[in-house]
Amino acid sequence: MNKPSMKPSKRSRGATALAAVAGVAAAAVVLSVAELVGAFFTARATPLIALGSTFIDFTPPWMKDFAIATFGTNDKAALFAGMAVTILLLACVLGIVAYRKWALGAAGVVLMGAVIVGSVVTRASVKPVDAIPSLIGTVAGLVVLRLLITRLWRMREWPESAADVAAKEPDRPATTRRAFFAAAGITAAASAVAATGGRVLSAARSNVAAARESLKLPAPARAAAAVPAGVQSKAPGVTPWLTPNKDFYRIDTALSVPEINAQDWELRIHGLVEQEVRLTFQDLLDAQLIESHVSLTCVSNPVGGNLAGNAKWLGMPIRDVLKLARPKQGADMVLSTSVDGFSASTPLEVLQDDRDAMLAIGMNGEALPLEHGYPVRMVVPGLYGFVSATKWVVDLEVTRFADSKAYWTQRGWSDHGPIKTMARVEVPKSFAKVPAGKVAIGGTAWAQTRGITKVEVQIDSGPWTEAVLSDEASLITWRQWSLDWDATPGPHYIKVRATDGTGEVQTDKRADPVPDGASGWQSVMVTVE
Repeated sequence: MNKPSMKPSKRSRGATALAAVAGVAAAAVVLSVAELVGAFFTARATPLIALGSTFIDFTPPWMKDFAIATFGTNDKAALFAGMAVTILLLACVLGIVAYRKWALGAAGVVLMGAVIVGSVVTRASVKPVDAIPSLIGTVAGLVVLRLLITRLWRMREWPESAADVAAKEPDRPATTRRAFFAAAGITAAASAVAATGGRVLSAARSNVAAARESLKLPAPARAAAAVPAGVQSKAPGVTPWLTPNKDFYRIDTALSVPEINAQDWELRIHGLVEQEVRLTFQDLLDAQLIESHVSLTCVSNPVGGNLAGNAKWLGMPIRDVLKLARPKQGADMVLSTSVDGFSASTPLEVLQDDRDAMLAIGMNGEALPLEHGYPVRMVVPGLYGFVSATKWVVDLEVTRFADSKAYWTQRGWSDHGPIKTMARVEVPKSFAKVPAGKVAIGGTAWAQTRGITKVEVQIDSGPWTEAVLSDEASLITWRQWSLDWDATPGPHYIKVRATDGTGEVQTDKRADPVPDGASGWQSVMVTVE
């Protein structure tokens, strides 16, 4: 007596693969329908943005550092790619489960919908009504999954015994299979149309970009100091002293750039103050604005990294804002909050001194780019961005470090974050091959609020040689340097270190960015031919 084979038949394996396809098609419907409906709600109501933002919120510091170190300013694109792969795999699993046990598959879809809705409604500035796109998308996906899985079930009605393998199949199974692929194809096409339509509708309903383009910035009451002619390094290839807006680094927690109508923007100043204050964008335009060149640095910048930039900013001094509110005795911190929920803890005294901390509305002679905080962001010289440079800022709470924790402080980072003295080699690049003879070495150094007084270069294990410093624009901007090197054939290591305005030499002790910024000397290996 022949035992029945425990090995799945070709028809069975094929149905399982098609069930995975059904799951993917249903997931596409969930996301695309939610995208389309979400065009009439806040951008943070769409599933991908909400899920990605929630993932970022729960990302441990080590993973954040890994993402930035590996992908740099492309970290958000990498996150979306990872999310796409994860959703694809989950969709395949749900499709297969639904094919074998519909109740379990449907429960899985509902659970995923609940996770999406939970991610949406817990975002900052999102109302319960903004869960509607995700709810509609989940229902639509469930319906499509049922329709596709039903077509697969009909295929199972035909016998699969060995005697029937060579027999001519009746018309119904072939027609059903073709119908499945037709339905899946139509679903995919409709999903693409819906997703594209959602983006088009969102862009059409938003006039923020156009409003930004038409905004005319007022003249500052105090213009930026004249920039010396010799601020640029003499070494060819060193980054421009003034960073163009398009090249300025962007590191933040916003997956979708917030689009805020400047006419609707309002800043609330409250907490331990004598008088709560609310400022509109027009209040900033009418204020005594200042203009200043300020270099910003991300705390995640590794030794020799490029997460630093220098720009000319226009804005209202935060000290003037705080004068209106009159902080109470005992307050020592201002918790600034972005419209997307990010927060930063900044020492109160830093915002009240003369370092030109400001609520910036302009960058390099134009309105803030959307991705850099339009309509208003904070710019605070001397502190890493995670404790000072809040973009899309809408709230300032005067409080105490003992009472409140900021976004990254809650995740194990420092609550102050003064910028460390740092120098980097920009030319020649690491692993570059250069001809023997005179080689130009150059780069940038910074120690905001302290300034740079010396940069030294070491070739291999030789003596430290003082580089030529470019002109200094101010203590709150970076300073460039250069050195001519008589290069001899062979591999060589170039090290660099800086000395700040207090006389402190940049430490050689290596430290990771967590919890308060990287440190150490950069070493570049080049080959002289």
